[in-house]
Amino acid sequence: MNLLPSGICLTFYLSVAVCWMTAEVDASWWYMGTLGSQVMCDNIPGLVNKQRQLCRQHPKVMQAIGAGMKDWISECQHQFRNHRWNCNTTARDHNLFGRLLLRSSREVAFMYAISSAGVVYTLARACSQGELDSCSCDPKKKGSSRDAKGSFDWGGCSDHVEHAMRFSQGFVDAKERKERDARALMNLHNNRAGRKAVKRFMTLECKCHGVSGSCSVRTCWLAMADFRRTGDHLRKRYNGAVQVAVNQYGTGFTAAHAHFKRPGKNDLVYSEDSPDYCIRDHESGSMGTVGRVCDRSSVSVDGCEVMCCGRGYDTSRISRTTKCECKFQWCCSVRCSDCHQQVDVHTCKDQT
Repeated sequence: MNLLPSGICLTFYLSVAVCWMTAEVDASWWYMGTLGSQVMCDNIPGLVNKQRQLCRQHPKVMQAIGAGMKDWISECQHQFRNHRWNCNTTARDHNLFGRLLLRSSREVAFMYAISSAGVVYTLARACSQGELDSCSCDPKKKGSSRDAKGSFDWGGCSDHVEHAMRFSQGFVDAKERKERDARALMNLHNNRAGRKAVKRFMTLECKCHGVSGSCSVRTCWLAMADFRRTGDHLRKRYNGAVQVAVNQYGTGFTAAHAHFKRPGKNDLVYSEDSPDYCIRDHESGSMGTVGRVCDRSSVSVDGCEVMCCGRGYDTSRISRTTKCECKFQWCCSVRCSDCHQQVDVHTCKDQT
């Protein structure tokens, strides 16, 4: 049963990853791509016809998307590492984040955005690295151009983000475009915000040519920034996410409350309040904070009072080994000693 009311490709990503992780034990990814792609695509729950068609037509692209899962999940977990909800995944649910996705919350808005951004980043990188037959470097970046420093020649390999965005939009958005209900509109908006975040941080990188480093001639290319910048940006958008309601025509959003701002194209939007994530609750998808490490001295969200929701915390003393007293040895190495120290670790208590 598909748990998502209007569908997200998170279901697809996890299913792809499971298929390939299984295939890696029995055979190679090449074998999966050539012989198993149609079977794999037909057995992924929740895909609409257009998604299945793209899946069959582009098995290597699907493989890249599946392999790139760990990057956006890792980034999500980094951004929320000190919060009650820490983007934790569950191996028991085929849709990766369990019943949390049933709620149109602020956290779900972030997950849609970061996953959509992750697809764009993964595909653009795969294109630039020559891993896909269907794309390569951006073919439009040829000839000469100018920036604030003067003229330059296009060279190197510019990341083909436009292609990655088009494919991501066609594949990821396919189910939402078919549903067109309130949840689908929200998903489409957040998917688009995620894609735009990757493009936002494209940078012009150049190499100088000329006598004695005069830089009389420059060769430049457009490159994506590290995915961390996209994650940081979307995390800020999460902090300022706008609670919305669908307008009377069912075609767009209005602010849920009169004093809320109207959402812009780069904003994340949500419609339901989040649970407090204090206790494990299957219905809401909350994993709770029992056993989470907290900082006893902090008054912020990572502090024991906030993280443990007032339940208190346990303290245990553990031994840690770190490198210390490092010295440079001529030539050319650094030698360190192993230092042992006893540290207190605080973890949230169970609910009573």
